[in-house]
Amino acid sequence: MEGEGAAAVHGGDEAAFAELSQRYRWELRVHCYRMLGSFDEAEDLVQETLLRAWRYRGSFQGRSTFRAWLYRIATNVCLDFLDRRPRPPMPDKVGGPAEVSWLQPFPDRLLEPVAERAAEPETVLVARETIELAFLVAIQRLPARQRAVLILRDVLGWSASETGELLEMSVAAVKSALQRARPVLRAHLSQHHLGQAPAPVTAPTGQERELLRRFMAAHERADIAAFAELLSEDVRLSMPPLPYLFAGRTDVAAFAENAMGPGSALHRGRWRGVPVQANRQPAMAGYLRRPGEPVYRAQVLDVLRVEDGKIVEITAFGPEMFAAFGLPATLP
Repeated sequence: MEGEGAAAVHGGDEAAFAELSQRYRWELRVHCYRMLGSFDEAEDLVQETLLRAWRYRGSFQGRSTFRAWLYRIATNVCLDFLDRRPRPPMPDKVGGPAEVSWLQPFPDRLLEPVAERAAEPETVLVARETIELAFLVAIQRLPARQRAVLILRDVLGWSASETGELLEMSVAAVKSALQRARPVLRAHLSQHHLGQAPAPVTAPTGQERELLRRFMAAHERADIAAFAELLSEDVRLSMPPLPYLFAGRTDVAAFAENAMGPGSALHRGRWRGVPVQANRQPAMAGYLRRPGEPVYRAQVLDVLRVEDGKIVEITAFGPEMFAAFGLPATLP
């Protein structure tokens, strides 16, 4: 089927190109997101990938699959973007989302088309650990080309020769880049108590959903004690793109007290939470109705990481991400 469609594309059949490229758009978006860590930029670069593919369709010679050809274009589009707009240097100390100012969450609802095609042999599985925020932060520490090698080899499962052909590198250079990248990734993930092997494609567990329910209830009641009960001792709270990082239950609970406890500017308002899923993690879209206002307004998107029944990390994003999750700006 792909061969027939690719032949039609090579012949300039725009409708065939649109149909075939749409088949891979979902996984290309995840690929660009892993490369960049930004949902908005990934959206833009997937579009650039497809435009570039159509513009240079004559370069597709059929020596690889059409899908592999699109991945080559998408990877090079990302590398070109990172060359034009280099990221700020990362601190030497292994940190978390607070150090990645450009980090954005990925709505799970846009992962579903990939999951639905998981039975198809060429489909890339969206493994939970390779889309979690902690993984995204870890690979942002890598130089762009090392990052591409690691994603192609260890996440997508491409061979060293396939990766080398895509990146125009020798097999030896691919192996060397991977040997340098893996220890950096391992150091970050071990600090976050994450393993190396991708976990199966899963939505949040029942335990995580229950913890999210209690998290939302604590917000709606402005119950700081109930909120603190949900946290691990070494919980971390960060708010990209702001550089703030709160570490430990005491500091995170104190932040919540200042934000919504008695005497805070928001205390007289009322919170309302909507459960969502981001990066295969439970999340709350928080709305706030201030005194005298008739509606609840989008305020924060909290993405939770849970271990052993406790929240170990909260990554809070601004209301500008609500539209990507299909959420309204206000609630009645």
